[in-house]
Amino acid sequence: MTHIHTAQDALQTEINGLIALKDSLDDNFSRAIDIIDTMKSARQGRLIVAGIGKSGHVSRKLAATFASTGTPAYYVHPGEASHGDLGMITRHDVVLMLSNSGENSELSDLIAYTRRFDIHLIAMTGNPQSTLAKHADTVLLIPKMPEACPNGMAPTTSTTMMMALGDALAVTLLKNMGLTREDFGVWHPGGKLGQRLLKVSELMHPYESLPLVTPTQTMQEAILELSDKNLGCVLVAGEDRHLLGIITDGDLKRHMSPDLLQKAVKDIMSTNPRAITPDALGVEAVNIMTRTPGKYLTSLVVIKDNHLDGLIRLQDCLQAGLS
Repeated sequence: MTHIHTAQDALQTEINGLIALKDSLDDNFSRAIDIIDTMKSARQGRLIVAGIGKSGHVSRKLAATFASTGTPAYYVHPGEASHGDLGMITRHDVVLMLSNSGENSELSDLIAYTRRFDIHLIAMTGNPQSTLAKHADTVLLIPKMPEACPNGMAPTTSTTMMMALGDALAVTLLKNMGLTREDFGVWHPGGKLGQRLLKVSELMHPYESLPLVTPTQTMQEAILELSDKNLGCVLVAGEDRHLLGIITDGDLKRHMSPDLLQKAVKDIMSTNPRAITPDALGVEAVNIMTRTPGKYLTSLVVIKDNHLDGLIRLQDCLQAGLS
């Protein structure tokens, strides 16, 4: 159990650091949020995240988190900044610089650049007396807590706190802008998250491709339309795309008789079929189709502004990776 105890001690040390970080938040955090929000409102600047060493790795991750949650951001390596990448930073930007000691020599040129061109500098550091902290407009102070490393050398607790504090900034900024799940779909079009954020409108069969009949047509015509369009049902519509009903395989089985083909569509169709809007998420459609009490649906009618707009099938959702 020695290995487990060592791991538990390391995790507890980092947990203690996070608790101390939570309790240490003050007005400087709010000022940092206001500075970044002001930049975003101007629609000109970006958040430049910079750090060296382990703080640099954290900075890269945080830049990606900010960018994916609605705050334009990218990472700049302080060493590369001294060799030309300073030109990537404009007067409209805000620089968030990470350094536990605040005394890394590689940071000096970037600090000086922000002071020369009056660029907002937010410092995230564990040393309030450091060069970085003294020259920053706002200081986000990381509490002095033991590193999880038994020698107290490897950045562990300190980098965990930096990562968490950066996430807290990103989440607060996200909440301020009212970011929705749909907005995430724009920035996460790939992977499982992008799949789960697909809208019904992106998965449905549009109106032009739907199997359509009128109430007065015969079931023979309806079955021919069903076979021709091959979507598993026939929709019954009136003027101006007004949905009147649906004919499914289940309806055909319930009304099976020698004279079925001669009957009128209105005598066979089911009225008030389950429907969804095109702006809903595909996963919502899956939930309706698979969790409707006492009924397992294979498709949903898509209605927009009280007019028939399309049809989404469970098969289409499953093929898109939704489940």
